[in-house]
Amino acid sequence: MEINTFAWGFRTLPLMSSTILIMAKNRRTFTQDEKLRTLIEGNRQLLVVLNRFGLSFGFGDKTVETACREDGVDCGSFLAVCNLLCGRSYSGFEISLPSLMGYLRRAHSYFLDFLMPSIRRKLIEAVNCSDINDMAFLLIKFFDDYVREVHNHMEHENDAIFDYVNELLEGRTGGDFRITDYSVSHVSMAEKLNGLKDIFIRHYHVKDNVALTSALMDIIYCGDELVNHCEIENRLFIPAVERLEKSLKLTARDRLEDVREHSDNVSPADAMTAREKEIICCVAKGMANKEIADHLCLSVHTVTTHRRNISSKLQVHSAAGLTIFAIMHGLITMEEVKPYV
Repeated sequence: MEINTFAWGFRTLPLMSSTILIMAKNRRTFTQDEKLRTLIEGNRQLLVVLNRFGLSFGFGDKTVETACREDGVDCGSFLAVCNLLCGRSYSGFEISLPSLMGYLRRAHSYFLDFLMPSIRRKLIEAVNCSDINDMAFLLIKFFDDYVREVHNHMEHENDAIFDYVNELLEGRTGGDFRITDYSVSHVSMAEKLNGLKDIFIRHYHVKDNVALTSALMDIIYCGDELVNHCEIENRLFIPAVERLEKSLKLTARDRLEDVREHSDNVSPADAMTAREKEIICCVAKGMANKEIADHLCLSVHTVTTHRRNISSKLQVHSAAGLTIFAIMHGLITMEEVKPYV
């Protein structure tokens, strides 16, 4: 388990732009002959990588290769992750999928069992230290809904995705699923968390709240970590699975490329129809489905169908989450939101 006091000293890099990737080609690649101590001293964010691969502290002057061998860690996978997170060239390293899946599982555990519960405790403390109001409860409810989404996302990876890869590793290739079915909609989930942070900063009026400041700093850190986690999956894990599929003569389906291209260019708000935006605003105003139907001259069944489609598009399944979405995208003002009691 990562130690909380390290959190801000070792923040990892944000999503790498194409410019940074080009620059990375000109930076020296970490190799197996490096002293592990030297590598960590120059790049402190890599401390969390040690833990997630199962590398022990107390490595003295051992090289990366020696430390990995003694702890049973795949050296190529470890170096690929380190180079990627430090903006260096990560190509040319052979990836061990079992080793990388172990890394990803430990990262999931860190988010779900440690970091996000810690953020929630700080948010609760921040509310208790200030005047309790409806906006505070709305934001905490939104955070809880968000954590459930992250939990479902990561548990799906732990179970369905990793089980699929294990079957491939065992030579079993039955079924129609391919990793591109998953990768086409794979995102970091950091956007909603950053949106929550922005709502707190812009609309939650309170002075001298140390707990809230600490929680917001952790939210920023968590967002950066989620982006980096997604980068490791997109740039290392998914390509490695694609290579395995190819070696087993499984072909990725071209029909998904158009979906990927479309999803990269359309914002969540733009993906909503005018009627769906109206329904989101009604939900944010506290209306029940019957009230929405009467207000918009629709049947209750039609409203229910619209809400089901909205939840599917946004992956938001609560009134509080839809309210935050409406505020973030300018569909409704804070004054129009019905107080939550």
